[in-house]
Formats: sequence, structure tokens, C-alpha cells
Amino acid sequence: MGNSINKDYLFTRKDILRLLIPLVIEQFLAVAVGMADSIMVSSVGESAVSAVSLADSIMILLINIFAALATGGAVIAGQYIGQKHIEKACKAGEQLIGFIMFISVLIMIAMYFGRNFILKVIFGSIEPDVEAYARTYIMIVFASIPFIAVYNSGAALFRAMGNSKITMITSLIMNAINVTGNALLVYVAKLGVAGVAIPTLVSRAVAAFMIIVLLRNEDLIIHIRKKHKYKYDKKMVSNILRIGIPNGVENSMFQLGKIMLLSVISVFGTASITANAVGNTVSAFGILPGTAIGLGLVTVVSQCVGAGDYDQVRFYTKKFIKYVYISLIVINGLIIAGIPLILKAYNLSAETAAMASKVFIYHGIFVCIIWPMAFTLPNMLRASNDVRYTMVVGVTSMWILRIGLGIVISKYMNVGMFGVWIAMFIDWFVRAFFFIIRYRSNKWETKTLSESES
Repeated sequence: MGNSINKDYLFTRKDILRLLIPLVIEQFLAVAVGMADSIMVSSVGESAVSAVSLADSIMILLINIFAALATGGAVIAGQYIGQKHIEKACKAGEQLIGFIMFISVLIMIAMYFGRNFILKVIFGSIEPDVEAYARTYIMIVFASIPFIAVYNSGAALFRAMGNSKITMITSLIMNAINVTGNALLVYVAKLGVAGVAIPTLVSRAVAAFMIIVLLRNEDLIIHIRKKHKYKYDKKMVSNILRIGIPNGVENSMFQLGKIMLLSVISVFGTASITANAVGNTVSAFGILPGTAIGLGLVTVVSQCVGAGDYDQVRFYTKKFIKYVYISLIVINGLIIAGIPLILKAYNLSAETAAMASKVFIYHGIFVCIIWPMAFTLPNMLRASNDVRYTMVVGVTSMWILRIGLGIVISKYMNVGMFGVWIAMFIDWFVRAFFFIIRYRSNKWETKTLSESES
């Protein structure tokens, strides 16, 4: 096929750059704001950092579920675009938004009713001041659940159209509100943890409103018709859920496992909780370009699958994985080189800093070796409707290796907090092995949208 993209291919190099660059910027903004949040909270104290980290683990679980459902809608809409069924693509978008609004409100209500269970049972034996901070944070941030769900769905639909510039601009506004609000409410108003939570709620509400207004532009391929009144379409929603549910199960089990491991880490004390929290924030930068390029791969592959051209699927998959490897080597090299500056910014104790440094270095090394095969490659399978396989591999590896082995290494082999990270790296290698086998088997080519509709 050569190095250049043939004129018959669905996406030119310019199209790919137009898709990927805003996605990378958007992911960078999200992670940078997360890091800025944790640095601002650190001025309140290490207990506040731990509390926000624990509470955010629940929000990330919910966000992953919504992102999975949104991906289901985006894959279905993208495949309809590839098939040139524009009316169906538009209908898929409307059904996704309406369904996600309904589900997210129910989940928000359930979260408020279950807040004591989350604080007392899921988080395990945390110190009283950490629990008090966590309670304040979740009481405010849980109100943002429907807003972040709607925003994720709208953003996924824009990506399905290949228009990631819109989501980048919306993300820029959302994160600017968040950071500015944090600075004012934490440093000026001295509201502590509440000063981080309130801007999160406001920024997500603004982003949800913006994305809905933008989707009402009827010039877009996928849009919400101005005279549209939501009417549940069982067939369309079931198609979306056929992709979204396995993806959601995988994502939610992934995050649920991390939450369970937090209760294991909490036994090792506040220093370990804080080092793990900082490690998670900084390691998010380490996978940032890979995550962004993986989102772009879903857009490209779903349209290629819709067009029935699997040669293009392979061509773009190889190209995108190459981009991921190059970008990960660059960014993780910068992180490792910048460790002294990162530790200084967080103002950590000597014990916490030593643990965090170890996490940064080992995470950076293993990301560059195996992460793309464990996490970018399965995005191609998901966009090809092969979601059950990725779910089974992901969930099985998660429970046996990341959780089971993580508990054994950290608790029973006396490795401590870092044992959880060792188990995670082993999990990556096992995932990659099974996804590479699946890719080479070509069985994913049989999982067509037309088959799922029959």
C-alpha cells in the first residue's frame, strides 16, 4: 500500500490530522485540569488530596460507563455514515442523547441514596478527616452526572462525524471555567474541597448545554432536529446498547477494580493513598496521546467497516498504532526527565515522593513497550462490532491479574502500594497477547452491523 494514503481511501492524511490534533489537545486539557485540581487541593492538605482522589474514582467509573454508551452510539452512527445511510446516522444520534439523559438522571438519584455505602463500605477504613472531605465533594459533584453524560454523548457524535474541533473548543471552555473557578474558590474564597467541586459542576453544566445547542445545527450530518420530540426506538437503542453494554461492562469493571484496589492501598496509610493518587494523575499524561489517537481510530474504523472495506481497517489500524508508539515514547521521556519538577509542584513528603517517583518511572517504561497493543488495538475491534471478545478478555484479565494478583503482591508479598502497579503491568501484557491473536485471526471481520440488526 505504500506510505502515502491512496486517493480511494476514506481519510486523507489531512483528514487524519484534522481529527487527531484536536483530540490530543482535548485530552491534554482534561488531564492538565485534573492535575491542576489536585495541585490546588494539595494546598488544603494531603487528606483533601486523598478524599478527592477517592471520590473522583467513583465519578470516573460513571464517566467510563457513559463514555462506553456514547461510543456505542458513535460506532453505530459512524457505520451508517460509511454505508451512506445519513438519515439512520442522525436517528442514532438522537436516540443516544435521549436515552443517555434518562439513564444518567436515574444513576444520579441512585448515587445520592447510596452515598453512605460508598463512603463506609467501598472506600474501606479511611481516616475521619478524609471521609469528611470526601462527603463534601460527592454531595456537590454527583449533581454533575447528567451533564457529563450528555456532554460525552454529544462529543462522541461529533467525533463520529470526524469533527473533533468542536469538542476541543467545548472542552477548552469547560476546563477554563473549571480552573478559573478552582483558583478563585480555593485560594481567594478559601472554600477548600468545595472550592474544587463547585466549578466542576458548573463547567460540566455549561459544556452539556453547549454541545446540545451545537447539535441542533441541521447542516450537520448527525444533528438533533429542531422539531424533534424524543420517541424511544427499541431497535436503534438495542443496536447502540449491543456495542455500548459490553464496552460499558469492560470499562466499569476496569474502574471498579481500581476502586477495590484503593481500599487495599488505603490500609498502607495516607502517604500510599496520596502517592497512588499523584501517580494516577501523572500517568494519565503518559497515556494521553494514545487515548486521543484511540478515539480517532474508532471514528475511522467504524466508517471503514460501514463501507465494508477491511483492507482500509488494517491500513489505518497499523498507521494509528505507529502514531501511538511514537507519541508515547516522546511524552513519557519528558515525564521521566521532569520528575524533580513534578514532585516539587505537589509539595509531597519525602516518603510519598519516593513512592510516586517509582510509579512514574516504571509506568513510563511499560507504557512505551506494551500499552498500544493492550489499549489502542482493541479500539479497532470495538469499532468493528467485536465488543464481546474485548469485554471477556478485559474483564477476565482485570479480575484475575490486576485485582487478584494485585492483592497478592501488595498485601501478602509485602510489596505495598507498588504491588498494585506491578499487577497492572502484567495485566497489560496478557491483554495485548489476546488482542494481537484476535487481530490476526480475522474473526472480527464477521461482526457486521447488518448482522446485528437481523
